Amino acid sequence: MSQLQNLQELPRFSDGLSYLYVEHAVIEQEARAIAVFREEGSVLVPVANLGVLALGPGTRITHAAVRTLAASGVSILWVGEDYGRFYAQGLGETRSARRLMKQARIWAHPRLHMEVVRRLYRYRFPEPLPDDLTLDQLRGYEGVRVRDTYARFSKETGVPWHGRNYDRSNWGAADPVNRALSAASAFLYGVVHAAIVSAGYSPALGFIHVGKQTSFVYDVADLYKADTTIPAAFYTVAESEHKVESRVRARLKETLREQKVLQRAVSDVHRLFTGLSKELDAEGEEELDPLTALWDPCGEVEGGVAYGGDHPGEGEPESAG
Repeated sequence: MSQLQNLQELPRFSDGLSYLYVEHAVIEQEARAIAVFREEGSVLVPVANLGVLALGPGTRITHAAVRTLAASGVSILWVGEDYGRFYAQGLGETRSARRLMKQARIWAHPRLHMEVVRRLYRYRFPEPLPDDLTLDQLRGYEGVRVRDTYARFSKETGVPWHGRNYDRSNWGAADPVNRALSAASAFLYGVVHAAIVSAGYSPALGFIHVGKQTSFVYDVADLYKADTTIPAAFYTVAESEHKVESRVRARLKETLREQKVLQRAVSDVHRLFTGLSKELDAEGEEELDPLTALWDPCGEVEGGVAYGGDHPGEGEPESAG
């Protein structure tokens, strides 16, 4: 991926957002746009159709540029090289928490939570699975799929495979392919994390994985490992056992770009939460201003109103002053 992608080649998502990744540059405000300055020259970037700006290593951005991006509803992400780590984020594209709220409702609803778990498992298989499988059976199918995937790439590459085994406190004790797998997975998590937060969802509310601030990242990343991290790790080690961590990241960057994983992750997350119930799918069609809506057990009510009139439920709009 180039350090400043050609604006004509920006990947576009189904929801209309475009992404731009920049590294080793200075970003300043320029009228109603931003200017990206690098040693080779400068590029003027219109912000009207930009959804997400990802800032990689060696990037500096001015306060005025951030203000312009925020005013245009552009999400700003601070990431590692080519999205390989996720560090921080700014406000979302719509300032709305609608998608996160929908995710939370589904997460807290036992039946809908289970349906998302089923979808997360089913999306990993190219062929349809029987509809009546229990959760234990789904886990069994998944276990067989993963073992077969490791065995297949071990046979294809000639790299011995003795199972997934690594110790974070003793990194060097793991064999080369396990170290490569760990490095590749960490890189994939950064890409998926960026996709989840830029689409307006929470990385913490996982469905299969729970209890961590990145549980949902693990859920979504598992959709792509069989086609990305696992083959990248085995083929990297097959070529050489020297510096497998840096080499597998370089290989994986190309794989993720070729397979459009960043774009797919956004679409797949939307798909996870679509069609679960008519009530949830209808949410947001006529939503109130997310900056002023107030919670009510019967549904959200308008904010910015003084609810203190003589009659319950009546009120005068509050003065903006």
